[in-house]
Amino acid sequence: MNPGIHKVEALGDFVRVEWEDGSESRYPCVWLRDSCRCPRCFLSSAGARKLLLEDLDVDIVVKEVTLAGREKISIIWPDEHASEFEAEWLKKRCFSEAARAEMREELFLPEREYWGSDLQLPKMPFEEIMHNDESTYKWLCTLKKVGIVLLTGAAAQQGELVRLGQRIGFLRLTFYGPTWQVQDKADANNVAYTTGRLCFHTDYPVLQHPPGVQFLHCIKQTAEGGESEVVDGFYVSNKLKAQSPQAYQILTSTAVDYTDVGVDYCEFAVQCKQRIIDVDSRGQAVRINYNNATRDSVLDVPADSVRPFYAALKEFDDLLNSAEHKFTYKLKPGDIVTFDNWRVLHGRRRFQSGSEVSRHLEGAYGDWDVVMSRLRLLRKRVLNKD
Repeated sequence: MNPGIHKVEALGDFVRVEWEDGSESRYPCVWLRDSCRCPRCFLSSAGARKLLLEDLDVDIVVKEVTLAGREKISIIWPDEHASEFEAEWLKKRCFSEAARAEMREELFLPEREYWGSDLQLPKMPFEEIMHNDESTYKWLCTLKKVGIVLLTGAAAQQGELVRLGQRIGFLRLTFYGPTWQVQDKADANNVAYTTGRLCFHTDYPVLQHPPGVQFLHCIKQTAEGGESEVVDGFYVSNKLKAQSPQAYQILTSTAVDYTDVGVDYCEFAVQCKQRIIDVDSRGQAVRINYNNATRDSVLDVPADSVRPFYAALKEFDDLLNSAEHKFTYKLKPGDIVTFDNWRVLHGRRRFQSGSEVSRHLEGAYGDWDVVMSRLRLLRKRVLNKD
């Protein structure tokens, strides 16, 4: 329970709030004016600001601020506009480091749990996910932290991924359709639709915004071969950064061309540039964009930079394939592996094709925006259940 307000006063460009527990917060006047919740400035039905930035004075100060009981402050601005702010709303948005850290936690930005060949693959029953909010919440939390979760006990037939997509919101439509069938196909328009080994890759770096989450549902499995392999790309990126900073710098700065041309859900000709390792402002990996099959022969770098690029990429690839980093498992009919396509690189061992379809997976994509939306809704529902 948040404490009430003991005292409020204007201090130049700030409004100082002293709380009943003895702590204090300082709120910039320009932020308070920008955040006014009155009907003229804020559309409550949409949770959206109506106040235009062009009408905001960045040098504004309050004319008068008063305490309305212990749960609200009232502000009069120089143009006589009035704003009111609830204590709970203010406390949640305090600019202290502790409050900002708490807000980041509410936005669900958890610490990652890195792994290598020692991965204890998280497993959960598919039908529990479909019908129990607490189980769905646990699944999505684990997916965010670990990057991979295996769902078990789905029906060994097409359509289960559509159900799963509806559980989180909706699936991502791509040029390969709402869902797609991973089978050995004649004149395959994708290397996944063959029986050969697939090296470690992330899906669809040819898109400007690759799908964030991937689902693979095993409908039929071959007796020999076809094992799945996964590796934690963020963990390996950290290893590369530590042991070979120059290679890391090359892979985080070189824009690599990807291309994909063909016909499936519709005709397509897609091309874009991606860095193999995308990093944030702190230099930490936030997305891996690596697919050797769709990496273009076009390489937009000076000739002298070509060999250093290949050397860096080979060093990264060698780390991905190191026995200490990769985890191998075999899907059974009814298994659905769900994983972070920005983080977890996946591959497949070769298998034999017979007269009948010997191995059949149905695949689908989701976006992290959709997943995180469902996670936040479930978090509120589950934690406030009592």
